[in-house]
Amino acid sequence: MTILTEELIKRINELARKSRNEGLSDEEKEEQKGLRAQYIKMFRQGVENTMESVYIVDDDGSKKKIEKKK
Repeated sequence: MTILTEELIKRINELARKSRNEGLSDEEKEEQKGLRAQYIKMFRQGVENTMESVYIVDDDGSKKKIEKKK
């Protein structure tokens, strides 16, 4: 999996600014769409990785691992 990089975020922001100011070409729109999809995928994976290490502790001190909804 690709690590979320500053370059990726920088490019996403550049395209967003250009879109607001002057518009994007069809190629740039496709690039923007792909970069956003990649960012969302990496963000979700990060949340899932975090949730894998989360436990709920009951009042009696017992721990229960959070399970993913199906």
